[in-house]
Amino acid sequence: MQTQTRNLSALSTSILVHGTVIVVLWLLRIDLLPAIPDVVVETFFNDEQTQERFVKELDEQTEISETQNVNAGGVVSTTIGGAGTVQVAQTKIEASESLKEPDIQVNISDVNLPGQEFLGDDLGVGEVNGEVGAVVEGYGAALSRITQELIRMMRERKVMAVWLFDESESMKDDQKEIATEFHKVYEELGIQQKQDQEIKKKGEVLMTSILGFGNQINVLTKTPTGDVKKIQQAIQQIGIDRTGKENMCSSIARVLDQFTPLARKQKRQLVVIVVSDESPTDHVQIEQAIQRAKKAGAPIYILGREAIFGYPYARLRWKDPVYGLNHWVTIDRGPETAFPECLQYDGMHRRWDSFSSGFGPYTQVRLAKHSGGIFFMLPGEEEQLTGAGAHENRKFAALAMKEYEPLLLARREYAQQVTSRPFRVAISNIIARLNPNDYPLIPTHDPKLNIQQTHYSIEKAEFQRQAVEAGQRAFRAMTLMSEAIAILDKNDPLRDGESSQRWRANFDLIRAQCYAYRVRLFQFLLTLDRHAVEFPPLKNPKNNRWHFNRSRKMTTPNDTQYRRVQVQLKTKAKRESFLAEMKEQQSRATQLFELVLSEHSGTPWARRARWELDAGYGMTINEGFHDPRYKEVGKRIKVPKF
Repeated sequence: MQTQTRNLSALSTSILVHGTVIVVLWLLRIDLLPAIPDVVVETFFNDEQTQERFVKELDEQTEISETQNVNAGGVVSTTIGGAGTVQVAQTKIEASESLKEPDIQVNISDVNLPGQEFLGDDLGVGEVNGEVGAVVEGYGAALSRITQELIRMMRERKVMAVWLFDESESMKDDQKEIATEFHKVYEELGIQQKQDQEIKKKGEVLMTSILGFGNQINVLTKTPTGDVKKIQQAIQQIGIDRTGKENMCSSIARVLDQFTPLARKQKRQLVVIVVSDESPTDHVQIEQAIQRAKKAGAPIYILGREAIFGYPYARLRWKDPVYGLNHWVTIDRGPETAFPECLQYDGMHRRWDSFSSGFGPYTQVRLAKHSGGIFFMLPGEEEQLTGAGAHENRKFAALAMKEYEPLLLARREYAQQVTSRPFRVAISNIIARLNPNDYPLIPTHDPKLNIQQTHYSIEKAEFQRQAVEAGQRAFRAMTLMSEAIAILDKNDPLRDGESSQRWRANFDLIRAQCYAYRVRLFQFLLTLDRHAVEFPPLKNPKNNRWHFNRSRKMTTPNDTQYRRVQVQLKTKAKRESFLAEMKEQQSRATQLFELVLSEHSGTPWARRARWELDAGYGMTINEGFHDPRYKEVGKRIKVPKF
């Protein structure tokens, strides 16, 4: 009994020291960056850097079309923006860094620019300009649009179409849907070949190859074929790659190396069509893939999903076949920008949400755009997608999103633009400092920001051990929130001089989140302390875990708990003054979220702000049941890599 009393005393002391002293830290201003001058930097945007986004709403196609309304889409051309505009003359660039990814360091003290030298090769005589995105209702609509694109090209010359199918396990359902719809593409093409005199003159105008990719490429048609039955059989043979890797960029490069000579020999237009539901694992090779596509004159069309809002990952629910238990598997699904522009942290741990960005993944969209193709975004509901925002309306009005389009610059150019603006440097540094993930495009990560929220032991001694660790991490996270708030408040005068509405939205949301997360972390500490002291019995004897959850109900320290606060802080401040300070911090967070709602209405920033407000700033603890059969993961249960 004495041992338990000593343990409880040590726990209460640790939690209260760390939890209550943060009230003082709310007033601290510790800079993460060197002093940033309070100046307004003029906009660096120009016409060449502005990216146009063309969005087309395409209806679901369920019947084979016997006529085609052909719309010109992405095409390899010698002009951008208007006829007659001279673009890139054939030039040998001795040093172009567009072939290598930048070594970018965004950290506490500095943002290191890549070197100024360029590695290069001949870019050829022209530039390419495709569509940034076409929003479609499903694979049927996307395939119908691709049919139109193929017919448009077939009128000009013979075509060789290479289909690259993602073989990850998460694509199984998509592959079934594609197989159902795919025959319509070639049946519609056959009808058009018979009706269109220009196409009829060219004989066997379309040849097709089917390949799968994951960690490596699998060729499913030995040679390009015009036989529709062989094409359908090849699609049925698409396998499953269990490595969890989607090496799209290197696969495209290999396809171009293999098929470009053959297409040129047969005087055919080479077209590559990629079908994938994830961002590529080898995204650092994007510029090499773009270079090869430009040299080959081959547009890249991509059917994919929208990127997660400012975040590289999403989670899919997978039910194991042994016990029927649910598991959550991480997949790559973003971000929509060259580098993440949102917090990777949700105030307790790495993000678990699946909020849509309204745009496709940066790598895929940039590749389609700069090869002359189109990225087809499939925003429809995914049954197995989990987390907040997973099953919301995943569409945004094009007009509302126009000002928030991501820049599709090469990562090196993007980094140079960020580092030229102190306002953006401050935001990028905070994202890096508050990053709990080991993500290669953010140079620092802090795993201690991941605070245990679920699966606390029902055994008192073990709960106390877990609580001490969680309390220390929460206290530390609060100090980092205070530091981030100090930087954001200091850079607030630069906000009005920021030319990008997107970056103003990033600033507004991140500042609101930092204020809110600081309040919530303190609420977590109060709830943790109270539960450790009281440690009530389980209401249901079958339950075997304690879980913390967000709540709109705030925890107010009672007289007993507040006396512990006074002892630990050695303060004579009245309880009423303490509670007033808590209320003021909560009100400030709400005010900032409401600013996001009013300034950025109808955007992912507003949607995230609304969710944060609705979730509340409080924390509660609830009992729950954890199936002991989860211990079989890695033994009888083999969780796949998607």
